[in-house]
Order: sequence, then C-alpha cells, then structure tokens
Amino acid sequence: MTVVAARWHRPAASLTDALVFDESWHAGYTPVTRERSVEVLAYVYPLLGVFWTMLWFFCFVIFIWLLITVFADLFRSHDIGGWAKAGWTILIIFLPFLGILIYLIARGKGMAERNVKQAADQKAAFDEYVRETAASASPADQLETLAKLHDEGKLSDEDFEKAKAKILA
Repeated sequence: MTVVAARWHRPAASLTDALVFDESWHAGYTPVTRERSVEVLAYVYPLLGVFWTMLWFFCFVIFIWLLITVFADLFRSHDIGGWAKAGWTILIIFLPFLGILIYLIARGKGMAERNVKQAADQKAAFDEYVRETAASASPADQLETLAKLHDEGKLSDEDFEKAKAKILA
C-alpha cells in the first residue's frame, strides 16, 4: 500500500530566511510529493522475534517465581537470625540474579528439606483432622451407646440423664 504525502518545499537562502514566517509563505513554493509505504506488522516483527519475546517473557516469569520462593524460604527459615535475613534480603534486592543464585547454591539443600518438612506437617495435621472428624459419632450414635451402657448397669440414672442432656444440648 502506498500513501502519497504532499508538502510545500522551497530551499531557504539562509538560516534567517528559513526562520522568517510571513504572509507570503506560499509564494515560490512548489509541491513536492513523496511516497511512504505502510508496513505490515508481520514484516516488521518476524517469527523469530516472536519466539525471542516469548523466551524473555518466560524467563521473566521464572525469575519472579524464584524471587518469591527464595523470599518465602528466607523468612520461613528458623535456623538463621534476623541480621542474616537482612543481609540476604539486601543482597537479593540490590543484586537479584546473583543473590538468588548464591542463595540457591548456599541454602538449596535446606530449602528442599524445609519444604518436605512443611508438607509432612500439613499432611499430618490434615490426617489428624480427618481422624478426629470421622471418630466423632453422631448424637444418635452417642445416645445409643449411652442407652446400652445404662441398660448394662454401667451408668446410673443420674449419670445417664446428665450425659443425655450434654449430648442433646
């Protein structure tokens, strides 16, 4: 696609002549046409450029993920003190690539161990919750057990009424 742009052009005799604007600005000017092509995006941004951009975007996402992971591990860790955490934080903020690389090399093994321990603790807590929830019987089951104990004579009438009131409350 070709677009023709028209412009008035007159060579200036001097710099002051070029800067002077008067009423006769059109006198002695001749129209000059110039062809200008409109470029299509596919020609301006080739396929390899798209792949290169995708690679850089992917690397940026991985960098942000590593940054969040390192900071989470740093502040979750109980084996280092406040000054060490402050030092690591300053290093990671001012030299992010080098700081993350050094942190992963120096504390990577402990990082994995802390993640495994946290996952095991969460699983144990969940299993305990499930056991506790599944073990608690419904009020009907509890009343049935109370009635059975009362019938066997293991509970007095007074204890049976107290337990029954507690279950129904």
